[in-house]
Amino acid sequence: MSTKSTKSSDDGDELDSDELEHDIDVYTLPPGADPTIDWGLTAHLHPDGSPRIIERYLDAPAELVGLRLDHFVKTQIPRLSRTRIQHVIETQLVRLSGAGALKSSTKIAIRRPAKQEPPCPRTFTVVYEDPRFIVIDKPALLPVHASAKFYFNTLTRVMAERFPEEPGLQICHRLDRETSGCLVVARDREAAAVIKSAFASKDRVTKQYVALVHGQPPWDEEVVIDIPLRLALPGDPTRLPHIRMLPGPGGLPSITKVRVENRRGDATALVRCTLVTGRQHQIRAHLAAVGFPIVGDKLYTHGDDAFIRFCDEGLVPDLAKLFVLPRQALHAARVTFPHPVTRVPVTAEAPLPADMHVR
Repeated sequence: MSTKSTKSSDDGDELDSDELEHDIDVYTLPPGADPTIDWGLTAHLHPDGSPRIIERYLDAPAELVGLRLDHFVKTQIPRLSRTRIQHVIETQLVRLSGAGALKSSTKIAIRRPAKQEPPCPRTFTVVYEDPRFIVIDKPALLPVHASAKFYFNTLTRVMAERFPEEPGLQICHRLDRETSGCLVVARDREAAAVIKSAFASKDRVTKQYVALVHGQPPWDEEVVIDIPLRLALPGDPTRLPHIRMLPGPGGLPSITKVRVENRRGDATALVRCTLVTGRQHQIRAHLAAVGFPIVGDKLYTHGDDAFIRFCDEGLVPDLAKLFVLPRQALHAARVTFPHPVTRVPVTAEAPLPADMHVR
C-alpha cells in the first residue's frame, strides 16, 4: 500500500494517472498479507539492485506526419502537461528511426528507470493443465496487464518469468485486479483463438463466482436478478462517468443467478453467482442494487467519494476499517468452456481464498 497520495489504473476500474508522472512512493504490504509469498517489492530491480528500464514504443500514423515532436507526444499521452512533455523529450525519448520532422517511418521509444510498484502477490497456482491451455488461480490484487502503476507486478510478467519456454501464452478473458480465481490461459495461438471465441460467444462458457456480501440475502434457493445495466455518462448522478455501471431503464439486459452458500450471524453471507449475461461489473452492480453489496467493494458498496479518496490516498487506516477487506471479496470459483481441440466441455475450479471465509 502507498503511504502518499497516488492514483491507479486497474483494468479500467480505477482512475487513470499519468504513467510518466512517477514521484517516489513508499509501499508496505496490505493488512493481513502473507509475508512468505513474493509481493514484488523488488520486482523493478535487477539482481544487482539497479533499476530495470521500462520502454514504451510510439509509431507515427500517416495522419500525424509532419507534426512537431512535442505535439505528437501530446496526441499519444494526452494527460501530460506541456512542461512534462518537454522533460520527457529531453530525458526519456529516443528516436529509433527517422531523423528530423516526423515521418510515417519514425519510430520512437520512451525509456525510463522503473520505480517500485504497489505490492501484489506474484505467487499463483495452476488448477488445471492441458497441453493446449492452463487454468490458473489468480490471486487477488494482482493485475493481469500493465497499466499506469503496474508493469512488473502483473500476471503477464509473472507468467513470462515462470514459463520462459512458452512465449505463446495468451490470457483468454478478463479478471479484475481485485478479483481472485479461475483465469484461462492458452498455450498457443490456435488454442487462444478457439477459447477466446468461446468466451466472446456468451453461450458456450459458464462462469460461476462466489461473493462475500453484507447482510443476509433470502436466497436459500437459486433466484434470478434481472436488472438492466448501463455505463454511467456525463450528466448521470455520479462523479464517475465511464466507470460506474448504473442499474435501471435504458441499460442492456443483465441477468445473474444467485444462491446463498453459507451464513454467519447477521453480518455476512457467501453467495454463489452464475452469470447468464456478462456486463462490466455485473455481479458487483447487481448485488449492490438489491441491497447486499460485496464486502470490500470500494465503488458499489461505499460510493463515489470513498472510491475517489481511495484512488487518491491509497488504503489509509480509516478507509481500511471502512472497507473491511483490502479488496472486493469476489472469487471466480468455477469456469466451464469447450476444449480447443475436442470441443468437449472442460471445468476448472479454484478453492475459496482464506480472506473470503465467512467472517
